[in-house]
Amino acid sequence: MIATRFRQIALLLLAVAISALAFIQMFQRTTGAFPVQYAIMLCAAAALFLVFCGLTARFQPYASQSIMPCVLLLTATGITMIARIDQSEGWDIAKRQIIWLYVALGLSTLIIVFLRDYRVLRRFSYVSMVVGLILLLSPMLPVIGTEINGARIWVRIPGLGSFQPGEFAKLFLAFFFAAYLFDHRDQLAVGGKKVLGLQLPRIKDLGPIIVVWIASMGVLVVQHDLGTSLMFFAMFVAMLYTSTGRKSWIVIGLITFAAGAMLAASMFSHVGSRVDAWLHPFSNEQYTKSPGGSWQLVTGIFGLASGGMIGTGLGQGHPSLVTFANSDFIYASLGEELGLVGVMAILMLYLIIIASGFIVAMKIKDGFGKLLASGLVFTMAFQVFTVVGGITLVIPLTGLTLPYMAAGGSSLIANYILAALLIVISNSANQPEPELTSDTFQHEALAALRNKELKARARATEPIVRPRVASATPHDVSEEANDPQIPNTAEEPEYTVRTGVLPSVPQVPSMPPAPPVPQIQTNFPIDTSNGGERA
Repeated sequence: MIATRFRQIALLLLAVAISALAFIQMFQRTTGAFPVQYAIMLCAAAALFLVFCGLTARFQPYASQSIMPCVLLLTATGITMIARIDQSEGWDIAKRQIIWLYVALGLSTLIIVFLRDYRVLRRFSYVSMVVGLILLLSPMLPVIGTEINGARIWVRIPGLGSFQPGEFAKLFLAFFFAAYLFDHRDQLAVGGKKVLGLQLPRIKDLGPIIVVWIASMGVLVVQHDLGTSLMFFAMFVAMLYTSTGRKSWIVIGLITFAAGAMLAASMFSHVGSRVDAWLHPFSNEQYTKSPGGSWQLVTGIFGLASGGMIGTGLGQGHPSLVTFANSDFIYASLGEELGLVGVMAILMLYLIIIASGFIVAMKIKDGFGKLLASGLVFTMAFQVFTVVGGITLVIPLTGLTLPYMAAGGSSLIANYILAALLIVISNSANQPEPELTSDTFQHEALAALRNKELKARARATEPIVRPRVASATPHDVSEEANDPQIPNTAEEPEYTVRTGVLPSVPQVPSMPPAPPVPQIQTNFPIDTSNGGERA
C-alpha cells in the first residue's frame, strides 16, 4: 500500500509540474510576465486537486491511480489554450473556466466521500430516467430554451448564465440504461432467426431499441442536434451489446440510425448543410455559403496543417482565426501550437482514461457496475471520437465539446462527475478478496461449522411426536410439559465471532436401566447310576 501511495503522489506531482510549465511558458511568450491573479487562482486549483486526491486515498483506497492525473493534464492544457486565446481577443473566459473547475472539483469530492457504494444508484433507475428526459427536453421550453447556431440545446437561467442540460442528461440516462438492461438482459439475449450469419433478436424484444431510436430522432428533429442524438443512441446500443453479447444489436443500431440521419438530412436544412460541408468542404459553393458553410471547418483544417509535426509553440500561433477556437475547435487550436506530437499526446491521455475505465468494467463482478462503467466510458470515448473526427473530416461536425478541455461549465462539471463515478466503481473492482488464511475468515468458518453442528444435534435429539387424544385435559397437557423425560426444544443462541461463547449442548435424556440378563447354567449334575451320563 505504501508503494501505491508513492506512485499516486508521483503521478499527481508530475501532472502539476507539466501544467505549471505550460502556463509559465505561454504567459512569458504572450505577456512577458505571469499575472498575479492567474497565479492565485491556479494555486487554489492545485490545492483543491491535492485535497481531492487525499480524500480519494482515504475513502476510496483501491481506486484507479491513472484517471485523475490524466484528467488534471487535460484540464490544465485546455485552460492554458483558453487563456492564450483570451490574450489575443481580450476575453476573460479562462478565469470563468477556473471557477467552474472549483465547482467540478467540489462536486466530485462529495461523490468520492459520500458515495461509498455505487449500487445505490440502481434504486433510483426510473427517477433517473425521468430526470434525464426532463433535462434532455428542457431546451424546448419557450422561456428558458435558447437556440444558438441553429441548434436548440441551451438553457438560459437569469443571473446564472446558460448551460447545456444534455451533458447532465447523459449521466442520468446511463444510470437508467444500466439498471434496465441488467434487469432484462436474459430476455434481450434470447435470439430469433438467423440472417446472413447474425442471430437476430425476437420481434417482441425490439421495443427498447425502437423507443430509444424514436427519442434520438426526436432530439435530432426538434432540437436540430445531430451530436446529442447520436451520442445517446450509441451509448444505449453499446450498453445493450455489453449486456447481451450479440453483434446483431450493433448492426441493427447502425442501420436504424443511418436511415434516420439520412431522412433528417433530406428534411432539415441544418443537418443537410453539415453533411454537404463534410462531403465538399473545399468547394467554392460550400465555402461561401451562409449560414452553414464549410469556411469554419476549412479554417480549422488549415490551422492543424500549419502546426506541422512539433507545432509553432505555445503563444506563437494564430488560433483565434478559427471561430469557436476555445470550445468546438479547441482541438484545432492545440494542433496549431503543439503540432502532431502534442495532439497525439492528448489522444493518449484520453486513451489511458478510456482503457482504465474498460479495465474496471471487466474486473467488476457486479452486473450493474459492469454496465454502468462501460456505458460511461463509451460515452466519453464516443464524444472524443465525434469531436476529433468532425474536425479532421472523418465524420460531419456534430457540435459536441471535447471533454475536460473545451470552454464551458456544464461540460466540465458533467465530465468530472463521470470521472468521480469511475473512481468509485474502480475502488470496488480493485478491492482485494479476504484471505483464506486470515484470522477473521477462520473464525467465521469455525462459527459456521459450529452452528451447523448444533442444528444437526438439535434435530437428532427431537422427541417423537405422540398423537394426543381428544379427551386430553389441560391437566394432562401441563403434566406432559413438565415431564422431565421430554427434553426442552427451545432454540439455543448460535455461536458468533463477536461473543466467542459456545451455547450449552442439549442433553440426551437418560434411558431406563436394562433388566438383568438371566444366567445360563453350564454345570449340570451327573447321575452316576446311568453310567456317568448327564441327567
